[in-house]
Amino acid sequence: MLIKLYSYWRSSAAYRVRIALHLKGLEHEIVPVSLAPGVSEHRQDAYRAKNPQMLVPFLEDGEVAIAQSMAMLEYLEETYTDVTLLPDQQPLRSRVRAFCNMIACDVHPLLNLRILEYFKTELDTDPMAHWYAHWIHEGFKALEALASNGPYVFGENVTLADALLVPQMYNARRFEVELGNYPKLVAAVDHCNKLEAFQAAAPEAQSDASNPA
Repeated sequence: MLIKLYSYWRSSAAYRVRIALHLKGLEHEIVPVSLAPGVSEHRQDAYRAKNPQMLVPFLEDGEVAIAQSMAMLEYLEETYTDVTLLPDQQPLRSRVRAFCNMIACDVHPLLNLRILEYFKTELDTDPMAHWYAHWIHEGFKALEALASNGPYVFGENVTLADALLVPQMYNARRFEVELGNYPKLVAAVDHCNKLEAFQAAAPEAQSDASNPA
């Protein structure tokens, strides 16, 4: 059976898992789940039955069914070992994990679609101009300090750190956050985006990319 990834084209959490699947060369099927207002397939009964949290992505691999992108990445790393995205040796292995968690646990949750929509619908304010840029800068300052001098986030090899950074940088650029203070991060992302695996995982390359939201 093919791995199935329930995904939304602009979901940065889904984007990071798509990158890992392509880097590992794993055959998979993308099942689009629209988060667009007025559609909200993630809130419908069929998807809720799979993932009660009603978030994307969601991964199915035979009898294995997993929510939460970091759990998926760990599962793929432990199960499909021909291509590895975590360094073998410490302390680099833990540094990559820490870098990933800084994005997944500290930066991304504050900038998630449901948070931004709550600002708009419940607080009647648009947080993009200040809130989004503030938390990108808070996170990227620390990430820049941790990154190597390239070509990837941690040197000569692609790791999960790159899979996490590229989607977050995509969003920062989408919302026109000034990135001049993060040359190592920008260089790593631009280098990654030359690779076929990253191009295939990009939002614009997805079958649901015509969705207007």
